[in-house]
Amino acid sequence: MNFQLNHIPDRSVKPRQKGLTMVMDKGLSLRQAHDLMEVGSPWVDLVKLGFGTSYLSTNLEEKINLYRKYNIRVYLGGTLFEAFYVRNQLNDYIKLVDKLKLDCVEISDGSIVIPLEEKCQLIRRFAKNYTVLSEVGAKEEGILISPAKWIKMMHTELQAGSWKVIAEARESGTVGIYRPNGQAHVMLINKITQKINPTDILWEAPKKAQQVYFIKHYGFDVNLGNIAENEVIPLECLRIGLRGDTFFDFLDRKVADKYRS
Repeated sequence: MNFQLNHIPDRSVKPRQKGLTMVMDKGLSLRQAHDLMEVGSPWVDLVKLGFGTSYLSTNLEEKINLYRKYNIRVYLGGTLFEAFYVRNQLNDYIKLVDKLKLDCVEISDGSIVIPLEEKCQLIRRFAKNYTVLSEVGAKEEGILISPAKWIKMMHTELQAGSWKVIAEARESGTVGIYRPNGQAHVMLINKITQKINPTDILWEAPKKAQQVYFIKHYGFDVNLGNIAENEVIPLECLRIGLRGDTFFDFLDRKVADKYRS
């Protein structure tokens, strides 16, 4: 840090198992990736090459190598996995992952329907050689999944070998664990966390209000994903109480009560 402040939360350090920040790279140039690493590398744990952008991105391998240089784990978006899977090209997908020297994969079924047992078979298969993140929830607005089904899917996929389960929200933050207006689906989230350890969940939270919600309810070391590259430092400020939304959350209560408006 550049200077000393008291009452700053003691964030876990890399390699983190909790308090993860996953950044979505939606086609950054190599120069933009360098800029991201210059300012944000201590706070970024994972970079997801969003949806199918890796099919089109130039300098793909150079960019992955850059992220790896900063001890950041990179993986291909779940939609790309689904694109390979639905075309019966799973072996080609594995060859691509190995060619890019990636150690993480995302197994998802947000755009296509994969029966849960079949999905868990895939998780078990990939978990033998890779760190698996599996995504739960539909990408389409209006598709409602009961809390009991969310819990069952998350529990079963963790049991199958997923390192973390990703709670779907898309880059828009308007589906899955959120209502169409972007507000957190509080009842759903509360029911999930009564049965699933929040440390095992990576919550997609592209909007500031969503990030604030999870930090206030689950602490500064909550796992958050789909963060824009220019929001890494602002998010870290939220995590440690150096932004208005969480300013009083980590101060001594007497001090907070004295100065709170």
